[in-house]
Amino acid sequence: MISDDTQREEQAIAAMRALIGQPVGAPTVAPDPVNQPMIRHWAAALEDHNPVYTDAAFAAASRFGGIVAPPLMLQTWTMPTPKISGIAARGGSPTEGAQNPLTPLDEAGFIATLATNSEFDIIRYLRLGEVVASTMVIESVSERKQTRLGPGYFITWVTTFRDQQGEVVGRQMFRILKFKPDLEALLK
Repeated sequence: MISDDTQREEQAIAAMRALIGQPVGAPTVAPDPVNQPMIRHWAAALEDHNPVYTDAAFAAASRFGGIVAPPLMLQTWTMPTPKISGIAARGGSPTEGAQNPLTPLDEAGFIATLATNSEFDIIRYLRLGEVVASTMVIESVSERKQTRLGPGYFITWVTTFRDQQGEVVGRQMFRILKFKPDLEALLK
């Protein structure tokens, strides 16, 4: 006889695997166009002093012909403005009404998340005034793994970023471990 926990887990994994290759949610459009103040803040925060990001005269004389955004800023353009009020009740989601494709795993007891790796594929640099949109697709769900943290699944998704003409400007692969914490093992 299959336990309720095992049945919930099997249903959760089936639900996750049904999402593979399917768009997750609607495309996200950047709330603001690529702009100099955000580029300046990013460059300052990361101490990236490349003048093609902040010096208009230098950038104009460069191979870019004008200011460009740091390439790894790509995902920041489509991040929604977070709403702090009620964030705990939303399970940590920074926005209201956001669709969380990981909910089936949470409901099956796989409540902990550990980011494992991320890779970017930058097609081209973004320029001032461009508006970016992103779409996300679940790429893979691993078999159940036993880790030191507890049993879990590695979930990989790919976000594709496009400019206002729909041309792909970059992609981000992101992988997490969604796991059921083994509290005894964690306390050792």
